[in-house]
Amino acid sequence: MQSLRDNTRYVREPEEFSHFPLTTPIYQTSAYVMPEGAAYRYTREANPTVSQLNRVMAGLENAESAASFSSGMGAVTSVLFHRLRPGMTVLIHCDVFARTLNFLKEFMTQYGIKTTISGPGTENLLKSYNKHDLVFVESISNPTLRVHDLRRIKEEISTSSILVSDSTFATPVNLKSLDSGADLVIHSGSKFISGHNDVIAGFVAGTKDFINGLDNFRKTVGESLDPFAAYLTLRGIKTLHVRMKYSGESAYRIAKELTTLPDIVKVIYPGLEDHPDHALASKQLRGFGSVVSFVANRKKLNPDRFMKALKIVTPANTLGGVNTTISHPATMSHRSLSPEEKKMAGIDESLFRLSVGLEDPDDIIEDIDQSIQNSHLKGGGTD
Repeated sequence: MQSLRDNTRYVREPEEFSHFPLTTPIYQTSAYVMPEGAAYRYTREANPTVSQLNRVMAGLENAESAASFSSGMGAVTSVLFHRLRPGMTVLIHCDVFARTLNFLKEFMTQYGIKTTISGPGTENLLKSYNKHDLVFVESISNPTLRVHDLRRIKEEISTSSILVSDSTFATPVNLKSLDSGADLVIHSGSKFISGHNDVIAGFVAGTKDFINGLDNFRKTVGESLDPFAAYLTLRGIKTLHVRMKYSGESAYRIAKELTTLPDIVKVIYPGLEDHPDHALASKQLRGFGSVVSFVANRKKLNPDRFMKALKIVTPANTLGGVNTTISHPATMSHRSLSPEEKKMAGIDESLFRLSVGLEDPDDIIEDIDQSIQNSHLKGGGTD
C-alpha cells in the first residue's frame, strides 16, 4: 500500500488479517492451537488484536515499534522498572501526574533509584540536570499545561541519558515526540486516544530494540492489554484526529472566553499569548490541545459548590473523552502530593482542570458562568 498521510492513517492503517474484515476482529481467546498458533501461544504474551493496535500506535508516532499495557501507569512503571538499575538517577519536573511522581519517590527509592524533582518548565528542568540516567517529562504537563522543549532538552543532556516523554495531553495528532527529540513516548490510552471513557490502556513507542526488551518484561510481569480494550481503542483512534481538531478549537475559544469572566483570575492554555510557553507551543505543537486550566477567585468560590452547580460539564477524575469534564487537582488527581509539593507545582485549592469534549463550546461557557454565579460564597471567605 502507498505511504499514507496522517489524516488517513488514523482511519485506514493497513491490517494483517485473513478473510478481509472491515474492522479489526476481537481475538477473545486465552490461548491458541499448537503448533499452528505458535506465533501467539497465549494472550498474556501476544494477541492479534493487540498486535494490530501496536502497529497502529507505532505508525502514528513514526516509531519503529510500540507495546500496549493494561493502563497508562502500567506503561510508565514498566519503562522505569525495565530501564533503571540500582544507583541510577532520574530527573522529573514537579508538575506531573501525581502517581508518576509518587512511584519514583515511594517505590523506586526502595531499589536504590534516586530522583531529582525540578521546578516547572524546560529552564528549571535543565538547571536541575546533572548527568541523570533518565529524564522524564510530560510534553504538556498535568495540570499546569507547561510545554517542554523536547529538542532542546535532548540536545543539552548527555547522549547516555534517555529522554522519556509522556505525551498523553498532546496525542500523536498534536506532537510526534520521537520526531521532536524524545527517545521514548508514553501515552495513557484511557484518555484522548480511546476517547470515550470506556477503556483503561497504556502505550510505549520507540526503537525496535528497546520495545522488544520492554515487551518481554511486560509478558513476564503480566501488564497485558485485554483484546476487547484493544478493539475499543482501535475504534477510538479512527476518530482521534477529528476529535482533537474540534475539541482543540473549542478549548481555544473557551479559554479566551474564560479570561472575560470576573471570578476567574487566571486562565492557563498554551494557545493564549500570555502563556509562558506560547512561543514554543506555537512552534512545537500542531495544536494547542483540548485541556484548559484556570484559577478561580478563592475568596468568592468554593470548589465543591462550584462543581456541584455545573449542569453540563461533569466533575470527574479523568479527561480526554467526548464529554467535557472538570477536575479539582488539589483534591482529585494530585491529592496525594504534600502541601509543599503542590505549592512548587502551582496547584492550590483555586485551580481547576477542564477537559473539553465535543459539545457546543457556547454551552460549556454558559454552564461555567452560571455555576460561578450560583455558587458564590455569602460574605466572602473560603468556607
